[in-house]
Amino acid sequence: MSVEIVDGRTVQSFVEDERAFNSCVDARFAALDADRDGRLSYAEMTGELMALRVREAHFGADAPAPDAELAGLYGALFARFDRDGDGAVDRHEFRAEMREVMLAVASGLGVLPVQMVVEEGSLLKRAVDRELLATTTPTTTTLAA
Repeated sequence: MSVEIVDGRTVQSFVEDERAFNSCVDARFAALDADRDGRLSYAEMTGELMALRVREAHFGADAPAPDAELAGLYGALFARFDRDGDGAVDRHEFRAEMREVMLAVASGLGVLPVQMVVEEGSLLKRAVDRELLATTTPTTTTLAA
């Protein structure tokens, strides 16, 4: 984890860079696709959904939730990704939902920069790194002889 300065523009710019965004999302998809069938089952996504800590992070709960409550919550999240309802998430569904999630994050952050802790390898960290690289890459000028 690292502490970074991020704003909505940073995240939105990353999402709009289709090549960079899709590359990162596709790498995460591949890491989750344990059986390499090109589709994510609920079982394959469970660990990822649990890592989001949606209940704890968004509802301020300190006590662990009952298993049934968590199963319902993770089932609903999985259903958001499984847009066609066929019981699995393909690469296009995964990309589309991650795009929506990241654009919602960008909207929530707004235009003012905030300091936040981001996880190494996360899409937020990649967005920050991409912007940092763009601002530190020297520009080349051609001098006329």
